[in-house]
Amino acid sequence: MVMPPAMACKDPYGEQWGPISRLRDFDLTPCFEEGLLLPGLLALFILLQTFRVYALSSKFKNLERSRKSVWVLKSKLIFLTLAVIASTANLGLIIVTKRPVTFIQPYILEVIALITLLPLTYLNHYRTRTSSSLVLLFWPTYTLAILVWGRTTWISNFSVFRLVFHLKNATLLLGLVSLGLECLGSTFAPEDTPKSEHGEGHVESPLLTANLYSIWTFGWMSSLMQKGAKTYITEDDLPSLVPQDESVNLGKKLQDALKTKGLFKALCVAYGGPYAFAASLKIAQDCLSFLQPQLLRWLLQYISAFQSAHPDGLASRGGPSPTQGFAIAALMFVAATTQTILLHQYFQRCFETGMRVRAGLVSVIYQKALVLSNDGRGSASGDIVNLMSVDATRLQDFCAYGLIAISGPFQITLAFISLYNILGWPAFVGVGIMIFSIPLNTFIARILKKMQQEQMKNRDKRTKLMSELLANIKSIKLYAWENAFIRKILFVRNDLELKNLRKIGIATSLNTSLWSGIPLLVAFSSFATAALTSDSPLTSDKIFPSISLFMLLQFPLAMFSQVTTNIIEALVSINRLSEFLKADELQPDARRVIEPSKRLEVGDEVLAITNGEFSWTRDAISPTLEDINMTVKKGDLVGILGRVGAGKSSLVSAIVGDMRREDGEVKLSGSISYAPQNPWIMSATVRDNIVFSYEYDEAFYNLVLDACALRPDLALMPNGDMTEVGEKGITLSGGQRARISLARAVYARADLVILDDVLAAVDSHVARHVFDQVIGPYGLLSTKARILVTNSIAFLKQFDKIVYLRRGVILEQGTYTELTDNTESELYKLIKGHGSLSSSGIATPFLTDISTPSSNTVVDAGELQQNLEGVNEKLQRKQSFTKARLTTEPPTRTESSGVVTKEHSEQGRVKTDVYLQYVEAASKVGFVLFIVATCVSQIVSVMANNTLRGWGEHNREAGGNKGVGRYLLQYGLLSLSSVLLSGAAAVIIWVFCSIRSARRLHDNMLYAVMRAPMTFFEQTPTGRILNLFSRDTYVVDQILARVISNVVRTLFTTVMIVGVIGFSFPWFLIAVPLLTWFYLRVMVYYLATSRELKRLDAVSRSPIFAWFSESLNGLSTIRAFSQQSVFIANNERCVDRNQICYLPSISVNRWLAVRLEFVGNTIIFVAATLALVALITTGVDAGLVGFVLSYALNTTSSLNWLVRSMSEVEQNIVSVERILHYVKLEPEAAAEVPGIDPIDWPTAGEVEFRGYSTRYRADLDLVLKNISMKINAREKIGIVGRTGSGKSSLLLALFRIIEPASGTIVIDGVDVSNIGLHALRSAISIVPQSPDMFEGTIRENIDPTGAYQDADIWVALEQCHLREFVESLPEGLDAPVREGGSSMSAGQRQLLCFARALLRKSKILVLDEATSAVDLETDKAIQEIIRGPQFKDVTMFTIAHRLNTIMESDRVLVLEAGKILEFDTPPNLMAKKDSSFYSLAKEAGLA
Repeated sequence: MVMPPAMACKDPYGEQWGPISRLRDFDLTPCFEEGLLLPGLLALFILLQTFRVYALSSKFKNLERSRKSVWVLKSKLIFLTLAVIASTANLGLIIVTKRPVTFIQPYILEVIALITLLPLTYLNHYRTRTSSSLVLLFWPTYTLAILVWGRTTWISNFSVFRLVFHLKNATLLLGLVSLGLECLGSTFAPEDTPKSEHGEGHVESPLLTANLYSIWTFGWMSSLMQKGAKTYITEDDLPSLVPQDESVNLGKKLQDALKTKGLFKALCVAYGGPYAFAASLKIAQDCLSFLQPQLLRWLLQYISAFQSAHPDGLASRGGPSPTQGFAIAALMFVAATTQTILLHQYFQRCFETGMRVRAGLVSVIYQKALVLSNDGRGSASGDIVNLMSVDATRLQDFCAYGLIAISGPFQITLAFISLYNILGWPAFVGVGIMIFSIPLNTFIARILKKMQQEQMKNRDKRTKLMSELLANIKSIKLYAWENAFIRKILFVRNDLELKNLRKIGIATSLNTSLWSGIPLLVAFSSFATAALTSDSPLTSDKIFPSISLFMLLQFPLAMFSQVTTNIIEALVSINRLSEFLKADELQPDARRVIEPSKRLEVGDEVLAITNGEFSWTRDAISPTLEDINMTVKKGDLVGILGRVGAGKSSLVSAIVGDMRREDGEVKLSGSISYAPQNPWIMSATVRDNIVFSYEYDEAFYNLVLDACALRPDLALMPNGDMTEVGEKGITLSGGQRARISLARAVYARADLVILDDVLAAVDSHVARHVFDQVIGPYGLLSTKARILVTNSIAFLKQFDKIVYLRRGVILEQGTYTELTDNTESELYKLIKGHGSLSSSGIATPFLTDISTPSSNTVVDAGELQQNLEGVNEKLQRKQSFTKARLTTEPPTRTESSGVVTKEHSEQGRVKTDVYLQYVEAASKVGFVLFIVATCVSQIVSVMANNTLRGWGEHNREAGGNKGVGRYLLQYGLLSLSSVLLSGAAAVIIWVFCSIRSARRLHDNMLYAVMRAPMTFFEQTPTGRILNLFSRDTYVVDQILARVISNVVRTLFTTVMIVGVIGFSFPWFLIAVPLLTWFYLRVMVYYLATSRELKRLDAVSRSPIFAWFSESLNGLSTIRAFSQQSVFIANNERCVDRNQICYLPSISVNRWLAVRLEFVGNTIIFVAATLALVALITTGVDAGLVGFVLSYALNTTSSLNWLVRSMSEVEQNIVSVERILHYVKLEPEAAAEVPGIDPIDWPTAGEVEFRGYSTRYRADLDLVLKNISMKINAREKIGIVGRTGSGKSSLLLALFRIIEPASGTIVIDGVDVSNIGLHALRSAISIVPQSPDMFEGTIRENIDPTGAYQDADIWVALEQCHLREFVESLPEGLDAPVREGGSSMSAGQRQLLCFARALLRKSKILVLDEATSAVDLETDKAIQEIIRGPQFKDVTMFTIAHRLNTIMESDRVLVLEAGKILEFDTPPNLMAKKDSSFYSLAKEAGLA
């Protein structure tokens, strides 16, 4: 190698550039070391350090540092300065004494490098919060380089360089001390951390201060692990997210990318950066993993060479140097350790990307769901929740392993290059087989994809049915329809889902055995070809590295098939998500909202609709509303009247912006608040429901409570207004829900208040109170614009304007007097027809002319005076009621919306019992067979490898490939049987065990949930139950079998490996107990933390779904209040809470793996070193070392997989644990009691309560107290009382939805508490307060059990005035009903419930507010049905707010706080002027 003179090398021995030395064994030349190695390294670091110093000085600010921190900095700088002095002295010494160094450059560069370290250390300490990575990298690499240089100097020419050598070492030592101090970081006391804006309880992410080594080894997790081993970890122990991983930022990134790109590209742009870096790490790691077999081969060749040079086993001169062997062993160790670090950095980045993708998607899906139009909502809420739970999670899983799609082919290529190196051309026979196998894989993958899509559809179907069932559980129980619904669900589950799952199982097991068989086939064919064609003998140093490579091949190939499945699933999900994100949105310009510049004055226009034409769907044939013209001014009270289905609620939706505006314009000034017809109640406290994210203003809040008559109700609740309400307000009565919803609309103090029939669900005197105090001319809202949809003509006198709708057209509008003066007007006819039966409020408007609130209310004149003064006082104050302001967000850690009961979460180890029950559910025989098959397959595989070893030795002795046939045949047969056995094992676990357990667990859970009492549903959000039926069931269906088979397989592999090494080198067995102890310790340490983290992850995931499904139910309310941003922020908070639990739960796996692999690498190093020691002292056989080391190379990965798979099983078995917890739910009373259930009962319908008391739950107060009364057969009983007085509870008691605390109920002489619930509930009919509908046809809604003929159904429809409506639908009885009955108006839904009751023809009928949502005409018709011949022989209980509906009852029951106040005939009660009933009637204008 000729060099220019400037680069000429002054080497006294004339070795020049080398780089390998000719004179010394296993060494480099001084020229190469001092001319290239050292100066290159130093120059690189000087460059990097200069850049970093520049960056720190220009872009960062100084942080505060404590005294201790400053002392550490000073020590670092002192040691560095000493190192600079030593280095300079060395340079001076060389120049002055003219030592014969080959190059002076490295000595000069060393001084410069050390000098640049000084400002770097200082700035880094003051301006960042972690140790300097450059310093942490510089000293170890420089130390290695100096060691190489030192050895050369020591051997060649030590006497001349003694002083230089010692100064160099002094410099190095001082530097290493400063490195030790640098590792401590710069944070020592509380004042070293910048003030957090998060306030108390914020645990900072340790990643913000972790140094390079800590990141590489996941040391930053150790403090959490220590805590986890001592106590159960809770959410408060977990560190917060790094700011850029918070979901608000992740969501924003994705939103921005989606503006210009499709979903897949947008995901790449938003989160692809770190992922691409992970790919490069993976490629580097792959290269290293293929370096291992080459190093093994080098070591075996070295051993052979050493043996030939020293036949007598003594270290005579000549032959390879002993140092070389140890260097190879050390290299193997370094390569393995680097590989570990790279691999886990890659994994961590992949999982973090997955986490970001999911958070971003959940954020985007949620925001999309808030703007979906009616068309877009065609996909029911169950499906949207599935997008969030299943599809987003699938993409997350894809990120974890997706890069194998790149790395797999790369690994396969590398393996073949290495194999070619070892075996030559015969290796390519293997290539051929591999290439041939790929189309086979794609074929199976395609079949699997089809099945998976089918499976998704079935799962969607089941989730949808399930969510509907849970939404309407109360009706299902009241009507005793459980069995019909269970049948529906089990059909989808057992006949569709599990059948398909069996097919998937068979295909998967074929796939697995195919992929475990291919590497063996490749090895067999390659060796056979090599043996038959090649001249050089196949010896151990060829066979074992090849086997090691074939084993390496197994992973990319096996994973490749899993990844193809993953990619397919991900593509399916991406398509589903893209479809959803493209779904139709609300028309953004449906209305023009103007923010008023100044405060609106009374008389200013708030809402104007001109020539409005609106429809629900884009392709509607005719508009729902047409030619709508109306204006509403500040201070106006506008009433909207009309028959059922006339379009009253649609008009409200048009104003709120939920409908499509086809024509005309809607102009709105200011804000809206809205109380819908079906109140939407969140699962939170009563106060949260009313205040609804606005700031809490105590004075006004109390006014609202009084005005909405909520005080008496709150007094009865356990914690007053801080009582938790279940999802959909399930723990409240209908009237309470309506008034809370009204209070929310009032509290918001908006410019336009829209109330959709809020007075329907409350009784007449409460309606009176609410109207006077809230809606009327003297109410809290009197200065606001208000629109009231109503079916009652009670307060019409006090409306400023009345709009009468028919069939989507405004028939007439005007003031009360204008419309009533015209005798042709609809309103006149309405009032004329119902005047004397005014349904609540004042008597016939024609008789009394009252403009002030009616003075003939319960209160006497004096009290009224006070009342009015109070109202006036409020009016004075009203001027000062400012608009409600939204509150600031609470921190992430708080439970976002208090879930009613904490989700059940076990702690500690999963109990053995859970495993046993799982095995029992699957089948014991199946499991035993599976284990036997797996075990035998492993034993056979070891025998196959041993055959190879014998063959190799035979060839070495024979010196050629003689006698091939016998060995090949033996190897081939053993390999084949091993593959077949593992395939059999897979089929057994997938097809026999997994599906049986899936079926049993799901069915048992379904039965248990259906038999659970109502209280369970009141306390458990549906989202949580759905999570068990979707996520946990999916785990049992498809994941558990896989992880269990992994554990069993890996366990046997590990046992075999230990057996092989122990058998060949018995001294290795001494280390086994020690290693076992270490692994078990690590397992315990790891599992304790990992398990709790996984549980926290599962428990914090439920609120995301709960919040999501809850928001979907209240979309119109959220939009009307314009609170999308508040709900989005809350959703982001739920996601962040989940990410906080998720991140440590994946990092803990990396923490474990890095530690286990390090120990594994040490094992290999020790084994290799011991082999070398034995070689140098006594001599050892290369074949044996090869056999053992090729197995030892596998120990690390096997032990690692073992711990990982065990923990995976434990993490996933938690799903079984949760399901079993539900299976053991406390059921309600027996559905059937054979031998006791009466037949054809009741015949008369006589009901008697005997000293009956009851409560909703054991921890609550009595709601009915000592009720005793007898109701004769065919008697019609009216039940009245204030809201919350126990009217609905009385009915629930009749159905035994609540069980008696004491006393009993007797029907026709049968004590109902002794008979089965099914017998009881099917004997009584009910028309409930909230009509529940299911997705399906009208026929299925009226008669889910399919017990009646169509003719009967038509008769029932005719009797309840729905026949015309149903006949007008193109499909008649098969007309589809949307989820929740959203395709029908509330009145129509209520009439449909009547049809159900009519169809049943039972002797006892219960009407709970049955006509609250219908207009007066329909009400009149219903009253006629009730009093008609159909119900003549029926005992009837009627709860009513419109007193006129029960004036003709045989007797009236007046309840007050759960006690009977009065019980007598209406005339008798009316005769007593002091009776409570009389005062109610008087207030309703009926006295």
